[in-house]
Amino acid sequence: MKLFSKKKPRTQISVFGKTDVGMSRDHNEDCFLVANLTAKKASLLPEVRYHEVGPKGSLLMVADGMGGAAAGEVASVMATKAIYNHLMSTWISDEHDSPQQFAYRLREAVENANSEIHAFAKEHPENRGMGTTVTAVGVLEDHVYLTQVGDSRAYLIRGGEAIQLTKDQSLMQRLVDAGELTEEEAEHSERKNIILQALGPEARVRVDLTYQKISRGDAVLLCSDGLSGQISKEEVAKTVSQDKDLVEISGELIALANERGGPDNITVIVARFSGDSLQDPDGADAVSHEVYPLLDADSTTEPVPLHKDSSPPTPPRSSMIAAGTAAALIVAGALLLAIL
Repeated sequence: MKLFSKKKPRTQISVFGKTDVGMSRDHNEDCFLVANLTAKKASLLPEVRYHEVGPKGSLLMVADGMGGAAAGEVASVMATKAIYNHLMSTWISDEHDSPQQFAYRLREAVENANSEIHAFAKEHPENRGMGTTVTAVGVLEDHVYLTQVGDSRAYLIRGGEAIQLTKDQSLMQRLVDAGELTEEEAEHSERKNIILQALGPEARVRVDLTYQKISRGDAVLLCSDGLSGQISKEEVAKTVSQDKDLVEISGELIALANERGGPDNITVIVARFSGDSLQDPDGADAVSHEVYPLLDADSTTEPVPLHKDSSPPTPPRSSMIAAGTAAALIVAGALLLAIL
């Protein structure tokens, strides 16, 4: 008598990504990556655009370069390659496919990318000040694990509503958290492009590592601020919730950002999730910016204010912003603007 084991149901993912130079820039410093980690393939070929999330998961990543000339473009490409390659050389060979190990490897990959970009800038003085944001989302079973440095965003779209899973590492977000500004005031501020850290300028970074359980029918959208700065989350939800192909949806979002001036490069990745491994959404399920509890201590530095539209020299340690001090944030932002 033969015994047959039932195949474990797995999450199905449909994904597409697109980037555009926008209406004001002469070159594109954004970069994105979509990968089936189990199959060891990163592309937009059909075998990756529609695949089953295997035991090693999947990866979605957006990077927004900064630094002037071609330095930002170099940094964003380096970041996406370094993170993917690190996972290929570590996570793929790990014996255990646990969520804890996956989250650890994701954060480690981002820290490794920062070290590579920082070392490259030191060796090439013409690229001093180069950097990039990065938001990388790992998908494993019925959860997404998010690593973020900078202000590129990730949203979860469920039931016609878009909820931001990431939190901008920006001057404006700190002021909103401190109660000094409303979200609407922050969105319209001339200082909204000042971020508190990026990959590259400092030898070490504080990686924001969070996670979220996903349900059947959920969608996740990643984007650079060229999109989020022009399109509200309500418009994101309305567009992504349409019963349309993801190629068409990505094109609509980029076209809308360009209609509103397209002042920056625009990048978007949209992924939909389905499959018997996922449960139907429950109204009681919380969706939020939830920190993932790694067992080891975070390796961090205090964030440094950076303006994404220029390539300022790295400020000295004495000028670094003290976390949670709204007055210091305002002064630091004003001084930085005066310098620029």
